[in-house]
Amino acid sequence: MLFGCFCDITSTVWITMAQLLDGAGKLGWTLLKAVLRFVFMFINNCVAIPSYCLYLLVLQPLRIWHSSTFWHLEGVMFKWLLAMVSSWGWIAGYTVTEWGDDVRPISEDEAMVIVNHQSTGDVCTLMMCLQDKGMVVRKMMWLMDHVFKYTNFGLVSLIHGDFFIRQGKAHRDKQLVYLKDHLDKYYHSRDRKWIVLFPEGGFLRKRRETSQIFAKKHSLPHLTHVTLPRLGATHVILKTLSAQHENGSVANESGTPNQTGKKRKGLQWVIDVTIAYPKARPMDIQTWIFGYRSATVTHVHYRMYPIKEVPVEEQALTDWLYQRFVEKEDLLAHFYDTGAFPPPEGQKEAISRQMTLDPVWLCVIQSFAFVSGFMWYSLLRHLYCGMF
Repeated sequence: MLFGCFCDITSTVWITMAQLLDGAGKLGWTLLKAVLRFVFMFINNCVAIPSYCLYLLVLQPLRIWHSSTFWHLEGVMFKWLLAMVSSWGWIAGYTVTEWGDDVRPISEDEAMVIVNHQSTGDVCTLMMCLQDKGMVVRKMMWLMDHVFKYTNFGLVSLIHGDFFIRQGKAHRDKQLVYLKDHLDKYYHSRDRKWIVLFPEGGFLRKRRETSQIFAKKHSLPHLTHVTLPRLGATHVILKTLSAQHENGSVANESGTPNQTGKKRKGLQWVIDVTIAYPKARPMDIQTWIFGYRSATVTHVHYRMYPIKEVPVEEQALTDWLYQRFVEKEDLLAHFYDTGAFPPPEGQKEAISRQMTLDPVWLCVIQSFAFVSGFMWYSLLRHLYCGMF
């Protein structure tokens, strides 16, 4: 009997040790993968971003001679850079499933895209899921917090013509003036098509309590999965990029010429994008870099609104925008309860689409980045040695 107890204890000890060793092995492998991913991304940034800048520097004469061709080439390289960021998540098993309206048929139209904001991973998710939407990534403009200006990608966004907005009451009025000037100067001249913004003005976890207090004070809906949006940037974009009817709605024709001298149609759509993470656990940029979370599917829901349905008068637009975020609240509540978005009105079942990236294409652009980095390094080293 004592021998049997001894065997049971020994067996338990060995099993426990095996589990600990297995756990330590998995942790060690996870840490090793995180280090390798970080090293690869660091080198990737060191070759891709300087190459982008140097190519555009060499192409400056083309910018003077034929501006539209210059910005076409810049857009192509910008899309490649965003694809590299997308590949970091793709390799780690971070994929996207899409729901709702199919926005690909309107990728050539001008649109304002409004997105709920939960974490830094939202931007990475959009970079990924817009890759297969035609020319969208090449011709899009981002509105993002000014802190992104000081990240590794900040210089690229600055060159591309994105707008960095500073949050807070003290800066609000000036920032809206700067935004209008920025749109007037860069949006049409660089032939932009889509403009992406986060109307909540910050991350959900940071703004939720303040938003709920404001909602209670003004008898507005109590929101948990989103916050009440801010009107300023949305209003400026609509008034600047669309013509206005007498009834307060916006027209389809802006009459503003583009680079080629042809009249632009102006904003034609507002695309409402809702990002949902499984179990309401947002994906942040650190996760994309180090890949320590297991394979995760992020769900993205689209709904399109013709611009003629969108009011531009301030109070009416406020009500319209609030309603969109109440709908987002309902969409996210349904998703967190069921694991799927609800079907469109009049349909029995919601249909999802798996967004995919071409691994061959990703390998090609990554290879091009490393070849370009080696070429520029060799050229600059040769010039430096020649001078000294």
